[in-house]
Amino acid sequence: MSTPQSTSMSTFVSAHERQRPATKAALRSIQVITLGLLVLFGIGPLYWTVKGAVSPPADLIASPLRLWPADARPENFGVALTDLSVGRYLLNTLQIVAGSWAVQLFVAVTAGFALSVLRPRFGKAVYAAILATMFVPYTVSMVSLFLTVLDIPVLHLNLADTYWAIWLPAGANAFNVLLAKRFFDALPAELFDAARVDGAGTWTLLVRIVLPMSRPVLAVISLLAIVHSWKDFVWPLVVLADPARQPISVALVNLAEQAPQDLLIAAMAMALAPPVVLFLFAQKHIVAGLGFTGVKG
Repeated sequence: MSTPQSTSMSTFVSAHERQRPATKAALRSIQVITLGLLVLFGIGPLYWTVKGAVSPPADLIASPLRLWPADARPENFGVALTDLSVGRYLLNTLQIVAGSWAVQLFVAVTAGFALSVLRPRFGKAVYAAILATMFVPYTVSMVSLFLTVLDIPVLHLNLADTYWAIWLPAGANAFNVLLAKRFFDALPAELFDAARVDGAGTWTLLVRIVLPMSRPVLAVISLLAIVHSWKDFVWPLVVLADPARQPISVALVNLAEQAPQDLLIAAMAMALAPPVVLFLFAQKHIVAGLGFTGVKG
C-alpha cells in the first residue's frame, strides 16, 4: 500500500493543497477543459462529416461553418448507396477485410504459439528475422511484392486482380506476431507442463488451453487487422485493376471526380461508420489486451 508521503510525491499537487477550494476549482477546470478539447478533436470531424452528408451542395459552399443545415437531406445516404454503388464497394471491402483478418489472425496465433510455447531450436533467429521486417518501409518492398503476386514462386500463379493478392500478404505482419508472442509469454508455463503430462499434444495445447485464455490479445489483433484492411488504399489500388472489385477506399477517390459533393461526403460517412462502431463495442477488450501484452501506445 502507498503511504501519504509517496502519494503526495507522485502528483504535482499535495493532498493538503487539494483540499483548498481554490485548488479544487482550478483542478476541476483543467479536467473539464481537457476533456472538452479531447471530445472536440475526437468527435468534431465525425460530426462535420455527418453534417456535410445531409447538407445541400449550396449550403456547403455558402455556409460551411453552420452547425446544422436548414434543409437537411438524410436521404443522401440512400441515394449514395444506390446511385454511387457504395453498397457494392462496401461489400467488396467486407470481403477483403474478412479474408485479411482471418489470415492475419491465423499467422499471428500460430507463429506466436510456436515461438513462445513450442520454442524450436532456431526460434530466436526466426523471431529476430520477423522483427527485422518491421524496419523495412512498406514502399520499399511493394515492387518485389507486386512481382511476387504476378508470378508466385514454384506454383507460377498470377494472383493479380484477385482478393488473394491482398489476403496472403496481409499475413506478413510482424507486429501482430509480436503481440501474440508477448501475450503467450505471460501465460503460466505450469499449465503447459501439466497438459503435456496428461498427454496433450500441440493442437490440444493451442485450441483448448491457449486460445480460451487469449481473448484480449485476439481482440487487439482483430481490431488492428480490420482497421488496417478497411483503410488500406495503395495496395488494393495496385493489385485490383477491375473497378467492380475495388474497396470503398479506392472507390471514393474515383467518385470524387464525378459525384456531387454531398453524396460523396455521405459515402465517406458510411465508410467511416463500421470501424468506429467496432471500436466502441470492442474497446474494453482492446484496452485489456494492450495491458496484458505490455505494449504502450
